[in-house]
Parts: sequence; structure tokens; C-alpha cells
Amino acid sequence: MTGWPRLFLCFVTAGLCQAPALAQDLPVAPATALPERQPLDQAWWTGPMLANSAGALPRGHALIETYVFDRITATSHGFGSLTYMLYGVTDTLTMGVKPSFGFNAIKQGRNGSGVAMGDLTLSAQYRLASFDAERSTPAVALSVQYSLPTGKHDRLGDRPADGLGSGAHTTTVSVYAQQYFWLPNGRIFRARLNASTAFSDHATLTDVSVYGTRDGFRGRARPGQSFSLGVSGEYSLTRSWVLALDLIYSHDNPTRVQGFDIRDVGNPVRYRSGASDGFAIAPAIEYSWKPNLGVLLGTRFVPKGHNVTASITPAVAINYVY
Repeated sequence: MTGWPRLFLCFVTAGLCQAPALAQDLPVAPATALPERQPLDQAWWTGPMLANSAGALPRGHALIETYVFDRITATSHGFGSLTYMLYGVTDTLTMGVKPSFGFNAIKQGRNGSGVAMGDLTLSAQYRLASFDAERSTPAVALSVQYSLPTGKHDRLGDRPADGLGSGAHTTTVSVYAQQYFWLPNGRIFRARLNASTAFSDHATLTDVSVYGTRDGFRGRARPGQSFSLGVSGEYSLTRSWVLALDLIYSHDNPTRVQGFDIRDVGNPVRYRSGASDGFAIAPAIEYSWKPNLGVLLGTRFVPKGHNVTASITPAVAINYVY
């Protein structure tokens, strides 16, 4: 082989031999680094406005969280407070009380006579399972609450707005679940699921009551069994700031009232309210100064539903664990 063919073959052979070396000199695009996962201890929470935690307080620790709110309807303002006072009896059992207070302001009628106590709730919560990040299993808890009829519910006279209680002992059984997720940007998203059912005994009624009875009535009311299902999500923006959202559905069976009017004993009084179905959405923002101290600002929106009055309830809560 002579001349141009031999020269071309030498050129191609030399180029192939040099290709690997040239490739090593070319710049290589760096691999895209995955965002660093936010550590759990770098996300501080107060909890959303409505959904309860499936966690348990460590033994010997306590939580105090006070909500102050105003339930606004077309005809009234219901100012109130609700305080969670919980204590870790063991690492799996948390017990506590929830006192409530309120004052009703009526737009076209007589306001309540003053701030008064509502029903008092006792609670016990047992953690069935802890959150496991490696196996991606949620925390699960069983809760039992018992409400005592400490709030005024009858003998209201010309101030029906003084009615802040139910007059009945109520037992609520709930299952709570809580799970953590890491989003593609590395931030933590915390989700909760709450399912509850409540049932009550009879409330004894005299005269004007929260059940719509009038002066002269004697009898009792039996609140219907209720059920609620709620979900919540919390997104950790930074260590201290969290965006939260609650969605909840509730159903109440009819309440039955029976008795008589002392001015017309021969004609018994019997009636029942209709069943109700309602939905609520509650966006909120959380800010924590410390891992154990934070504040929540939120608003619950309840649209008009089947036997449900539309309402807007702005609220603020302070959460402290020690």
C-alpha cells in the first residue's frame, strides 16, 4: 500500500488510538446531588388546629396548650377557650384534663351574663405503635375521653346564651395515626389521621335549655351518637415555621327530647332534631421559638351543610411542653 491510501490509514489509526486519551481530558458534568434530608429534630411543631397527635409524652413530662377562639355565625359570636393539660404517666400512656370556658354574644338578643365554664373533659391516650423511619411505619394511638356536664345547659331563663354545656356525660373513643414523609426537596411533611365516635347518656332538662325547650318544660334529652373523620398535613418550611391544614367530616345522629309542660301535663312533648353532616377546613401557620414552645394562628371554616350552621372560627394557641 503506497501513496494516499497508506497516509489515510495511518491517520485513522492514530485518531482511534488517541480517542480514549482525548475523552479523559473532556470536562464531565457533575452528578446532581440529592437535597439533604431535614433531620427530625430540626423540625419544630405545635400541631395543627384540629387533628390530635398519635405520639405520647415521655414519662414525667407535661404539655399545656391553650386555644382562644371566636366562633362567628350570622347571628352570634361564641368567644371561648379550651386548654389541653396533659401528663406523661409512662412512655406510652398520657392522661389529662381539658377545661373550657366561653361567652356568647348575640347580635339580636340578650348576650350571656358573663364568662362561664363549659363541660370538662378527662382524657387517656395509649400509644400502640411508635413511628419507625427505617420501616416507614406510623405512630398509632388509642384515645378515650370522658366529658363531665359541668357547663350550664338548662334553667337559662331569658338568657339562652348562657348555655355552654350539654348536660350529658359523653364518652369519645378515637384512633389516631401520625406519619412523617420526606419530600423531594428534603423537607418534612407530617400527616395525621383521626377517627372518632362519641355517645352520650340522657341530660335532665328543666325550663329553657340548650335543646330548645321552653319555660315550664320538664323532661330529658338524649344526644345522638356522632362520628368524625379528619386528616391533616403540616409542611416544615424552616426549623421554626410550619404550614398546616386540617380537613374534617362529621356526622351527628338526631337528638331526642321528651317530657311535658307543667302547665299542660296531659300533652306530652316529644321531638327530635334532624341528623347533621358537616365539613370543616382549617388552614393555620405555626411558629416555634424553641422545640418546646410555639404558637399557632389558624381559622376554621364550616360551610352551611345539612342541619349545620355556617361559621368562621379564628383561633390562636400557645403550646408548651416541659
